[in-house]
Amino acid sequence: MRKMLLAALSRVLQGPAATTAAAAAGRTASRVIVASRNYTDFANEATFEIKKCDLHRLEEGPSTTAVLTREEGLHYYKTMQTIRRMELKSDQLYKQKIIRGFCHLYDGQEACCVGLEVAIKPTDHVITAYRVHGFTYARGVPVRTILAELTGRKGGCAKGKGGSMHMYTKNFYGGNGIVGAQVPLGAGIALACKYFGKNEICLTLYGDGAANQGQIFETYNMAALWKLPCVFICENNRYGMGTSVERAAASTDYYKRGDFIPGLRVDGMDVLSVREATKFATEYCRAGKGPILMELQTYRYHGHSMSDPGISYRTREEIQEVRSKSDPITLLKDRMVNSNLASIEELKEIDVAVRKEIEEAAQFATTDPEPPLEELGHHIYFNEPPFETVFSCFDLPGIRIVTAAWTARRMMLSIANIQWGLIKWFLNTLFTYKEISKSKEQQMTFAYTLGEKNLVFQ
Repeated sequence: MRKMLLAALSRVLQGPAATTAAAAAGRTASRVIVASRNYTDFANEATFEIKKCDLHRLEEGPSTTAVLTREEGLHYYKTMQTIRRMELKSDQLYKQKIIRGFCHLYDGQEACCVGLEVAIKPTDHVITAYRVHGFTYARGVPVRTILAELTGRKGGCAKGKGGSMHMYTKNFYGGNGIVGAQVPLGAGIALACKYFGKNEICLTLYGDGAANQGQIFETYNMAALWKLPCVFICENNRYGMGTSVERAAASTDYYKRGDFIPGLRVDGMDVLSVREATKFATEYCRAGKGPILMELQTYRYHGHSMSDPGISYRTREEIQEVRSKSDPITLLKDRMVNSNLASIEELKEIDVAVRKEIEEAAQFATTDPEPPLEELGHHIYFNEPPFETVFSCFDLPGIRIVTAAWTARRMMLSIANIQWGLIKWFLNTLFTYKEISKSKEQQMTFAYTLGEKNLVFQ
């Protein structure tokens, strides 16, 4: 005590300069202490309370506590941060007109795809709709390959021919542009899992906007009837394009929509809640009990697509409130720091590394060559050799029709069927016009040649 009093008196007598120097020395010491922290300073794991799931036709649900190890937490954080930064870079490239066409961003919903992926096995299957970038990365596709696909380059995961909505990798089936159409396909994948006797399941995802599609209810019925190992997952981000769920659905309890299929409603902004619910659902399916339905309550920060500013049907204040109270990355970060699983400085280092990775990926995606024209017909049949295309054309009044000769016999037959359908449509149109006009000058002879066969219509 006496030494402390003497030191304080000395600082007063020496003036403010000494106080400033002492403070600077203290800050330096503090930085040294932070820098000298090593892995032994952190906890190995921590247990967290998570939100209880709402249940339908289930006596018990997932656990309301979740154990998170330091290694898992760092992995989840880096994965979600990478998806967030990748989507922001995609937004930038789109506004620069480097990415064109349809583009649906996933920022805000990162806890869904990450929580789902870490709860299943690599041999399990996933199929989703067109908001697909996050799932593609979570399934193991590198950022540079995803961005290259977005920019239509040869190094993309679909060789530059799929774009934003059609990305694939092993046991991941995209990326489907037709609203709700992936749900019957997911049930088909689950049927294959059961047929081949594999202990695998299929996660079949769709949005709240697709939840009213009739084909989804047909699929529910078949999946329940055949007890398929299918987890139906509705990502409810509260808006189907620009229409709120309250205006689009008579019942917004999407987890009850399966009726005879059990369901649970999950906090989709919490990666641990999603992980625990997915573990519960997959165990249910693997036990041979049939399908189960999950509703993930989540939120997208961007508009429905890049053509939607996202503020004509909701306010900026609403978006900001979700960001400030429920952001999935911030929630995980706070948990890890407050439980001594990681330090702020360590997480900032991850942020810096992620930004660098994204910039390098964007550089690759903008300099990689586009796929050559001669590869236009590649990857249509998995067991057929590539075929060449020879283009030709013939004219109708006011219309030029382009046809192609295909060296592969199967493709020739396929194209012939398509062309024959077009021919009949044109002929119906022409003959209808002929009957109406009643003019001999407008009557015509139409000839079409396919291979060695000549088809003449008069």
